[in-house]
Amino acid sequence: MVVAAILVITDAIALPDTGKGVAGPATVPLVLGSLLGVVGIGLVARSSAELRSAAAGVPLRSRSALRLCALVAALVAFALLLPVLGYVVTSAGLFIAAALLLGAPRGWHVVAHGWSLAALVFVVFDRLIGLTLPTGPWGF
Repeated sequence: MVVAAILVITDAIALPDTGKGVAGPATVPLVLGSLLGVVGIGLVARSSAELRSAAAGVPLRSRSALRLCALVAALVAFALLLPVLGYVVTSAGLFIAAALLLGAPRGWHVVAHGWSLAALVFVVFDRLIGLTLPTGPWGF
């Protein structure tokens, strides 16, 4: 996450200044890159502290590896289906799959939250900010 933060911030600084108002095209990437860096540094510190007290030679649980493979498969499916099904449908599927794979309780709440989050992100970025997201056959 720290490496990704450095890349995001470096790319954001390289964006051209439009000179229109206070918020330029680099504003959101700079904020997100900074937050990504703070979270990454926090995770590194936490992992370092836990690593000192961890038992040596503890094998990776097979279910953890299976969950990781399933999450990677969900990301690949998202990338492949995004141009076909549109942002809201594929993002909702990715959010739901990630939540279930990371241990969220099963039920309609996970589905409702996945669809709500995908729709909210679509409205904010596509409609309010004006960044065009893939719409799919349903127009969303």
